[in-house]
Amino acid sequence: MEPSLYTVKAILILDNDGNRLAGKYFDNQFTSIKEQLDFEKLLFSKTHKANSEIIMLDNLTIVYRSIIDLFFYVIGSTSDNEIMLSSVLNCLYDSVSQILRKNIEKKNLIDHLDAILLAIDEICDNGILLETDPSAISQRVSLKDEVPLGEQTVMDVVKSARDQLKWSILR
Repeated sequence: MEPSLYTVKAILILDNDGNRLAGKYFDNQFTSIKEQLDFEKLLFSKTHKANSEIIMLDNLTIVYRSIIDLFFYVIGSTSDNEIMLSSVLNCLYDSVSQILRKNIEKKNLIDHLDAILLAIDEICDNGILLETDPSAISQRVSLKDEVPLGEQTVMDVVKSARDQLKWSILR
């Protein structure tokens, strides 16, 4: 095998029924939506009751993790390093955990789907691994939430006022 930067074939997040909530395929092994959905159903049927963290399926190496009602998958070829794929999986899981403020469940993931998809893009671009530091990823994709004034701390109010003053001066 020639050395290659293309190491990840897909990143998926499925719910506890095997339906895709978020995910990206980075190669053209599964060209149609139907092929992708069939593969995801097969993958889910093989992994939803298993207690392992890695599986070989259809000449693919798949590392996965489940929590509450979500299943996280990182898919690579059989020649890829399982430790590297596991590192991507850990990064994905920890990034999602930080984005969702450790409240990892289906409803919360759907509410923050835009940030989750950005995190997947920050981790991997067209199959090339870019980043494995979950703190850096969650910091890049964090969207500034507008918190009502009554729920802000004094320091948040001071910081917000300082930022508004700075922007009004710079105009």
